Amino acid sequence: MERLRPPPDLLTEPVGVVGLGIMGGAMARNLLADGFRVLGHDVSEPALTALSQAGGTPLRTPAQVAGGAGVVITSLPTGTALEAVVGGLGGLRDAARPGLVVVETSTLALADKESARQVISETGGLLLDCPISGTGAQAASREIVFLASGDPTAIARVRPVLEQLGRMIHEVGPFGAGSRLKYAANLLVGIHNVATAEAFVLAEKAGLDAHLVHDVLADSAAASRILELRMPMMIANEYSPPTARLNTFLKTSSGRRRRCSGLSDSSTRPRADRAWASSTARLYAG
Repeated sequence: MERLRPPPDLLTEPVGVVGLGIMGGAMARNLLADGFRVLGHDVSEPALTALSQAGGTPLRTPAQVAGGAGVVITSLPTGTALEAVVGGLGGLRDAARPGLVVVETSTLALADKESARQVISETGGLLLDCPISGTGAQAASREIVFLASGDPTAIARVRPVLEQLGRMIHEVGPFGAGSRLKYAANLLVGIHNVATAEAFVLAEKAGLDAHLVHDVLADSAAASRILELRMPMMIANEYSPPTARLNTFLKTSSGRRRRCSGLSDSSTRPRADRAWASSTARLYAG
């Protein structure tokens, strides 16, 4: 599907991005490429320099970002980082106001997002729970999917911005539904990653041609989006540039087990999740 250029009136107000790592940095660059003015903040000086070189405006605090933008996208590694960005010294709270919409795209504990939403709501602003399905590479190529949950009016307001960044925005329900759906999605992604690697090694040890294995499996009932993305990397033994950080992925696995406690049979709940996390850790431990 051809991506439409943003209407001129959408470009009049800057968009803020707080957290300029793999995902946030890709989103900021894509907004700049479309003609948006982007105000950005990160604790990393190289990330701020990269934003400036791409044409954005690096700022020293999240409050400065919120003060100049009506929509602020956050992409952060931990709940502690979200707490600091929203309510810490120079945080979004210091400049939040009625009309501000914060699009929280990180994969974090829902309790952390609920706390951040409460802080922003006390200023009259709104915070959406809007995690992303996709990798850093997919963020760069605008193939990510947003799982938007929260105030429908706020989602409608930010939809034109998000449409420039991904291929789909799913409205999945009240605040928190996006994160709950993302936990399920991450479980499948982890399992598919490890299963694809195991299948590749099995075929390789059986003496099969790697390219043939990929072509046949990708056109069979065994196909998956992860197989299509990862097996070519395995064949080439080339994994750069990285699309995610392993410690972040394993962190979300551990957190997911805690968050899903009580939602399934306790005799089976932890085992599949622990199995792929353990396999992945061994795979990359060298």
